[in-house]
Amino acid sequence: MIKLFSSTNCVSSKKMKQWLMANKLEFKEINILENSLQRGDIMRILSLTELGAEENISKRSNIYKELSQTIEFDELTTNQLVDLIIKNHRMLRRPLLVDDYRLQVGYNEDDIRKFLPRTVRKVELITAIENVRSWDTEVQALLG
Repeated sequence: MIKLFSSTNCVSSKKMKQWLMANKLEFKEINILENSLQRGDIMRILSLTELGAEENISKRSNIYKELSQTIEFDELTTNQLVDLIIKNHRMLRRPLLVDDYRLQVGYNEDDIRKFLPRTVRKVELITAIENVRSWDTEVQALLG
């Protein structure tokens, strides 16, 4: 199941939700500002990061700025970081899109496609290849 961690006043969150609905993907939306996050969700997010926990933390958030004056984030254990995020969930970047195998931080129209089923991506790839071949044929005919 895809989970969308969002906030109502975030334009990127709205775009991601619209994209999921337009592509008819089932998802559960969790508003980060209104709901406390579950330990398992945070652990899942952290386990899927490619660049480390920093990838998921908004360094522009007021909470992060305040906490970074007294806490050395690089020295926190995973459990300490999870506890900190649970207490200060507003410091997470939004939107976050998570399933069992993938994590998308922020809205990126190209990267989000990885959440489409493989069969859909394969059909789109075949269509794109056919379009390129057709275009190439047209160009060759024009150049003649």
